[in-house]
This record gives sequence, structure tokens and C-alpha cells, in this order.
Amino acid sequence: STSPDYLELRSSFRRFAFPMTIAGVASYFVYVVASIYAVDFMSSPFLGMRGLNTGIMLGLFQFVVVWVWTAIYVNYANRRLDPLSARIKERIVNEGAA
Repeated sequence: STSPDYLELRSSFRRFAFPMTIAGVASYFVYVVASIYAVDFMSSPFLGMRGLNTGIMLGLFQFVVVWVWTAIYVNYANRRLDPLSARIKERIVNEGAA
């Protein structure tokens, strides 16, 4: 049978990963759809600066979003997933040694 630690690890990962994946895909598609249908908004100067439009800044902001989500995931994995996986690994090693 599947161990309770494994079930908890899988559940914790899924509860975190699925919403974050949906948020990431939604963020990307909102940007793409805005670039298609909100051309005037996306081509407007960003904060009044010539040569830098809102679309470019929102595109660059996608990189920031990915970096922040990665940092959030690493923090979550360190706090919640790694201790569970360490317990599973320890149990497997101990069972193999017996």
C-alpha cells in the first residue's frame, strides 16, 4: 500500500502546483490576448516615456512574475515538500537495510 507520507507529499505538491500553473498560464494568455485586442493600450507610452511602451513593460514583467513564482515554489518546497520527501527516503533506506 502507499505510505501516508507519500500521499501527503503528493497532495501537498498538487495543492500548490496546480493553482500556480493555472495562474502562470492565465498571466501569459492575458498578456497575449491584450497584445492582440488592446493594441492602443499596449502601444501607449509607459509612464509617458518615449520609446518604451506598455506592451514591452508588461512583457518584461512576465520575467519578474516567473522569478517571483519560482522563489515562492522554492520556499514552499523547502518548508513543506523536502521534509516529507526526506522522511520517505529515510524509511526506504531503513527498510532496504533491514
